[in-house]
Amino acid sequence: MSFIRVYCGETIGPIKKVNGVGQPPITGAAYSSMVHYLGEANIPYSRLHDVGGAFGGGMYVDIPNVFTDFSADENDPASYTFAYTDWLIEELFKYGVEPVYRLGVTIENAVARYASPRVFPPKDYEKWARVCEHVIRHYTEGWANGFRYPITYWEIWNEPENHVELKHNMMWQGSAEDYYRLYEVTARHLKACFPNIKIGGYASCGFYHITNPGGGSEPARMRYFVDFFEGFLDWITSPAHSAPLDFFSWHSYAGIEETRAHADYCRRMLDQRGFARAETQLNEWNPAPRVFGSLEHAAQVGGMLCALQDMPVDTAMFYDARVGISEYGSLFSPVTRTPYADYDAFVLFGRLLRLGGQLRVELDEPGVYAVAATDGAKRGMMAVNTNEREAALALEGVDPANLTCEITDRHRRLEKAALARDGKLHLPGWSLSWIEW
Repeated sequence: MSFIRVYCGETIGPIKKVNGVGQPPITGAAYSSMVHYLGEANIPYSRLHDVGGAFGGGMYVDIPNVFTDFSADENDPASYTFAYTDWLIEELFKYGVEPVYRLGVTIENAVARYASPRVFPPKDYEKWARVCEHVIRHYTEGWANGFRYPITYWEIWNEPENHVELKHNMMWQGSAEDYYRLYEVTARHLKACFPNIKIGGYASCGFYHITNPGGGSEPARMRYFVDFFEGFLDWITSPAHSAPLDFFSWHSYAGIEETRAHADYCRRMLDQRGFARAETQLNEWNPAPRVFGSLEHAAQVGGMLCALQDMPVDTAMFYDARVGISEYGSLFSPVTRTPYADYDAFVLFGRLLRLGGQLRVELDEPGVYAVAATDGAKRGMMAVNTNEREAALALEGVDPANLTCEITDRHRRLEKAALARDGKLHLPGWSLSWIEW
């Protein structure tokens, strides 16, 4: 018989901050956002990538948006346009959300058809590193009438290995070695300037080749992702090019168990190359099928959040929290400007994060995921059924009479429900549940 067993007296570690998101929910109107939803769900991070705007447009975050004329004096505050990004970061901190600042550019999806100069390597790597230095000084040390925000993570570029064929690479119109050199120069410089922040990269496209050597429809591209990663580790560990790596960031648009295999591979490779202390950050993830408002997708998102707690991943960010028409923007409706059911998964995980200490949980039902936590007085559990059919699990270690439950399923959104009966926990198909005692 299927069961779920909670060891109420056995705390096994902290709840990890794996419930971050990608670009924040700004609406496009001047100084208008829905960032309060992130604060209400106790979402700890928002990664600032793709905020800048496509086709070189936009005013936020990207180095060319902040430092608009690369021939200008990087030491002169007048060379920088910080105002828009200032507002964005102020808005995040107002609601308790820490930005993960990607130093680089927004993806240019039409690079094969239109000139996209922003995704070419900088003309002067050392100068580019100094520009990044001044951006960091502005937000953490008050430079140029700036701020003293506690921003931990600073990421060098995004997906430089996006495609093995250069003409189709939407993020980096240079060679692998060109990127390795940019990382080396920038990471060394920034770490020397700011020894207490965390420098990393490079937001790898992912490791699908590990679990699918055939590569689906793009085997050469999938193989290139892995080759690029291993080449990057070779480069930054070589005596001639050694560079610091406080965290390695990577992406996965695979399912829960395939992502687990990718996380294991990434951690193993970092450990083997001498980076056992480097964090791993899964800063883009979103399982398919990505269907707006569907309970199936909400359950997959909830299952992934639970599974990430037990994967070798230190932090993670869902891609993404934008308010717009996109198969990836599945937290908020751009029409009603209200949350989809996916958001409920973050609400529940945010409760776990507030409780703080993870309790040991055992279960044996495929497709069901659960994480429990305690603050020493109160206990709560997030349970997710990613199957279409109901899961009835024998409930052990908890008195069913003392439970209060909420559920999101086909008929309800975080409504109270009687889920525990006859000594079993009944989880409807494609559902997100909160059990508290």
